[in-house]
Amino acid sequence: MKGVIFFSALLVAVFSQKIFVGDQVLRIATKDVEQITLLKDLEELEHLELDFWKGPTHPDFPTDVHVPFASLQAVKVFLESNNIQYSIMIDNLQSIVEEEKIQISRSRSTEQMRNTNSFNYASYHTLDEIYSWMDMLVSEQSNLVSKIHIGSTFENRPIYILKFSTGGTKRPAIWIDTGIHSREWVTQASGIWMAKKIATDYGKDAFITSILNEMDIFIEIVTNPDGFYFTHTKNRMWRKTRSTNSGSSCVGVDPNRNWDAGFGGAGASSNPCSETYRGPRANSESEVKSIVDFVKSHGNFKAFISIHSYSQMLLYPYGYTKTPVADQQELHNLAKKAIDALSTLYGTSYRYGSIINTIYQASGGTIDWTYNQGIKYSYTFELRDTGRYGFILPANQIIPTAQETWLAIKTIMEHTYNNPY
Repeated sequence: MKGVIFFSALLVAVFSQKIFVGDQVLRIATKDVEQITLLKDLEELEHLELDFWKGPTHPDFPTDVHVPFASLQAVKVFLESNNIQYSIMIDNLQSIVEEEKIQISRSRSTEQMRNTNSFNYASYHTLDEIYSWMDMLVSEQSNLVSKIHIGSTFENRPIYILKFSTGGTKRPAIWIDTGIHSREWVTQASGIWMAKKIATDYGKDAFITSILNEMDIFIEIVTNPDGFYFTHTKNRMWRKTRSTNSGSSCVGVDPNRNWDAGFGGAGASSNPCSETYRGPRANSESEVKSIVDFVKSHGNFKAFISIHSYSQMLLYPYGYTKTPVADQQELHNLAKKAIDALSTLYGTSYRYGSIINTIYQASGGTIDWTYNQGIKYSYTFELRDTGRYGFILPANQIIPTAQETWLAIKTIMEHTYNNPY
């Protein structure tokens, strides 16, 4: 009888998850503004249920779109009839999702998480596993690491940050967050690796020791807990929060369009069904409001680094306006220095520049708000890759991604440390 119950539960778990059998990810090459406009019109056709992984922005940059199997023929006919070139980047999205599940299952079957050293940093983990790991790190390194509960999500999950500090209150500080878009799993995994790296290197590595002797580091590993949980249990491709939207059956807000920096402007959607829905008002999402309140109450952050994937870019403000920030030259030079450092490990190539000039106009973004709060060294990373796997980056790339990104982050931290303001 127990076997029947277990099998039934397994079936419910499997069939309650969104599947992507036959879905494809197309890479579209536009040749002019007219074709970009056509793609934006296509994006508005809700019945096609298209998910633009990289939206149409500029003829020099490709557009990546996840197309459900039921919409493939219509989309391809549309592209071909308008002489828009495309290639198939992912032939069957479900097959890659299944490969990822198998890897996670194999890792979980062999992993015995007795302490943070036995944790498998080369695998993806669930929310509960990450929170348990955080507790272990705090327990093992209680003289250096503490866990702070800064708020609760729409679905009442706790929002935690890790604080690395050698003492004192409201010292100059550096912020790092990962996973604000829940499906970008390599970011949360990189955040875990970096947190362990900081805890391990203090007292051994001269650089990180000197930083923490005078500054604090805060890391929010799971910035969107509801969305992250949902990617593991229901829909691997979920991006937004999980709050309900009044007057709409569509759920969630893009937490990187919800900040009070050009809120509601171009580059964010007013449509609750859109992946870039801005929300009903600035800071409507508890995931955003929790950070806003914490940053304001602390009052002494000097650098703010928000980590996303994918595209391999390092970006600085602004996204909502073409007006350059006052510190643009310094931020630009530091970005170049950071990606030069990043490339020394595996030769990974990054683009860099302001958000609006490097990718697209985006209003209500995180680092635009932090810069406007006086946090000069505000940056956003877009980690690996450039599109072969997109949001389904194989787990064997987690550690290389984290290692190279850490070199760039160290460069930013060192500059922040050496250039107080």
